[in-house]
Amino acid sequence: MEDVTYTKGIYTATAAVRPVDDGLYQGVVALARDDGDEQENTVYEVEATSATPEEALEEAKALAHRILGEIEF
Repeated sequence: MEDVTYTKGIYTATAAVRPVDDGLYQGVVALARDDGDEQENTVYEVEATSATPEEALEEAKALAHRILGEIEF
């Protein structure tokens, strides 16, 4: 399953999926901030697990949209 990337200004959010215990999947979002001098990275996890990687990716994409939506310049 391919990662999905969103950009807002100097921020890039990458939604991805990782397998967890019991055959479940968890969505994760890596947020990168690149202001030219340095780059900061933060990883966010979707709280719930999903039965399929497709569901987990949808949850990660929703989290990425919420994170980028809260960023103000």
